[in-house]
Parts: sequence; structure tokens; C-alpha cells
Amino acid sequence: MPDLMKQFVSYKNPTGAEPVPNSALMNDTQNMTLPVEPGKTYLLRLVNVGAFASQYFWIEGHTMKIVEVDGVWTKPAETDMIYIASAQRYAVLVTMKNETGANYPMMASMDTSLFDSIPDGLNWNVTGWLEYDSDKKLPPAAVLNEFEPYDDFKLVPTDGEKLLEKADHTITLDLTMNNLGDGANYAFFNDISYVSPKVPTLYTVLSAGENATNPTVYGTDTNSFVLKHGEIVEIVLNNDDSGRHPFHLHGQTFQVVHRSEENAGHYNASWTNITYPSVPMRRDTFLVYPQGNFVIRFPATNPGVWLFHCHIEWHMDTGLIATMISSPLQMQKTLTIPEEHKKICADQGISTVGNAAGNTEDYLDLTGQNMMVPPLPSGFTTKGYVAIVFSCVAGVLGLASITLYGSAPIAAK
Repeated sequence: MPDLMKQFVSYKNPTGAEPVPNSALMNDTQNMTLPVEPGKTYLLRLVNVGAFASQYFWIEGHTMKIVEVDGVWTKPAETDMIYIASAQRYAVLVTMKNETGANYPMMASMDTSLFDSIPDGLNWNVTGWLEYDSDKKLPPAAVLNEFEPYDDFKLVPTDGEKLLEKADHTITLDLTMNNLGDGANYAFFNDISYVSPKVPTLYTVLSAGENATNPTVYGTDTNSFVLKHGEIVEIVLNNDDSGRHPFHLHGQTFQVVHRSEENAGHYNASWTNITYPSVPMRRDTFLVYPQGNFVIRFPATNPGVWLFHCHIEWHMDTGLIATMISSPLQMQKTLTIPEEHKKICADQGISTVGNAAGNTEDYLDLTGQNMMVPPLPSGFTTKGYVAIVFSCVAGVLGLASITLYGSAPIAAK
């Protein structure tokens, strides 16, 4: 991974093309078989543990019933196909056929629309089989021309939790990708590409006293938001990128109250054509479509420092992170950090007190904090001007040489 990161975050990769997986796997292998008995109903737990690629999943000749996503039980929803983004989890019920006349392929296919290019020889599919009879052949999977997965926005939690109708605190995050001064491509929320603070944010919370409610102490480039205990928080995510992104919030599940189609642009709360679900689906990882948006809500009732980030590893590592600091004063009263944890930090030379810059005297003084790479210069640099001058001089001399030698008389033979 470190070697791949050096290649990915580099001026040699200015478009930010992500490394493409070498192959698709199912339970860490290919061509797996799952012995089944006729007539039985099985609960399958499906987890996308990949760092990048989303997966389409289906079972030939069988229907799945979704009953749980990301730890939230849902009313059964029948489907022939599921789209599983990185970090998402599903539980499905599958009832076997009553006869044992054949075995049936289980398919997972990587979403190749996420890839900038498809390497030669890449097989983005992986096949397993429901094995009714080990003496019978394992048939090849049928080729699909289109994918029609279930829309997880339609899922309804079994606990019937009603829509959180009014938000006390709205956070709008605009997602972009761009190059910085080192020539590499980075990811941004609101023009900020996340950089780790010198002091872990949790330790800043516990050492800052009353200043813990001031987002300034957590650093300029950490995208930190302080949440008051018990308030209803709304996150509006506007995707200005041309790709899909799965977003994960630590510490809680959230209600998904709106998701646009592709190319819908930025969310507008005054839109009159939106109908919010009375019982919204809940999960902790949700997909935003290209050039689209979504809106999620949750109550800030779980004190902690919780990251909100894209779960594509390459995007998270290039800054697509925001920090939700929930109930900091409650954390100071209730949290105790084990000494072993502090020792781990000490062994690495990481301070456990102070603001984002490690300042323990003035928590509002961020001198020396970690900062993101400066932006590209808006115009030519001194080196650029020098290069242009020398190029022009070389061009003029070249033209003069051509003119001089081209106009000279040809010597007689």
C-alpha cells in the first residue's frame, strides 16, 4: 500500500487515476462453492471489504430478500441484484429450490465505471456456486448486458423510526478533486484537503477545557465541526466530481432523507418536488451519485470524535475527510484514556495534550500546525518566465540559422 500511495499521490499522476484491483475475489478466493440443501432458507452476509471497487452481486435462478444493512434490520425487500459499495454490509435471505438438478452461479462484478481505464487482461467478475449436488457440473455464469440493482434508499427499518423533520445544525460539504502545488491530485471538502493534526483530535478535546467547543483548536485543515449534545445534525453532501463515492460516518447510523439522481447539481432546501420518506432508511455508509447530492440526518447523542469520509481508500488518503466532534464537554466528563494508549503515542513522539499545533499555552494559536500542500501558483513562476525567455531566444536563433543558411548560394559542383 505505501508504494502504491507514492505512485498515486504524485505529479506523475496529475489526473488522480486510482490503482485498479488485479482481480475480484469472493471469500478471498475464486471458484468457491457453497453446499446447500434443497428447500432450506439461508442467511447470507455480504460485505465489501475492498479498498476501491464497488460490486454488483446476484445469484442466478434465485431471489434475495434484503433484511439488514450496516447493522440496521429492515423490512424484507426482494431483489435479484444488489450494489455493494466499499464498506457496505448486507444480510439477505435466500430460499433454495426443492430439486437438486443443477448448481447455480453466484456472481460478483466490479463496477468498472469507477476505473479511469481498464487494464488489459483484467477479469472484473468472480464466480462462486450454490452447490446442490457435488457430482454435477458447475455451469458458467450468464453474461449480463446491464445491471439493475435494488435502490437501497427504498429500504424501511423494522423499528419504524420516524423522519427527523427539523435539523438544528446543517453542515454543507462540497466535494471536489484538484491539483495542489506539488502537482499531485487531491480530494477536498469545501476546498480543504484533510491533514492530520499534530495532536490527535480526541486528546485536544480532553485537554482544551472550555475551548473544546471552539472548532478553531482542532486545526485549519481538519474540516472539524463541533456538534452540541442532543441536537439534530444534517449533512448535505454535494458531489462536484464525475464519480460515485461511498461515504461512511463513524459512531452512528444516519437517516438518509434524500438522494438525487446523477447530474442533479447542488442540493437546494427550497426545492418543492422532494418528498422526504416518513420512515427513512438508515445505515452508516451511503453512496452519492456523480454530480449529485444526498442529505442525511442523525441525533448527536453519542459523544466522540467521529470521522465522516469517503470509503474509497485512495480518496480518504488524499483528504476526503471531515471530523465530527460530538458533545466535547460530555467527553471530558465521561471518557478516560488508558495509560497504554498514551504510551503508544509517546513511543511515536505524538503529544497527547494541546491544540492541533501542539500548543498548550494558547489553544487558539495554531502556529506550526500541519497544513495541506499549498495551491498551484495562479500565474507563471520565476522559473517559468526564465524558461519562456530562453525558449524564445532559442527559437529566434533557430530561425536566424535557417534563414542564413537557406539564403546562401549553392556551391557549384
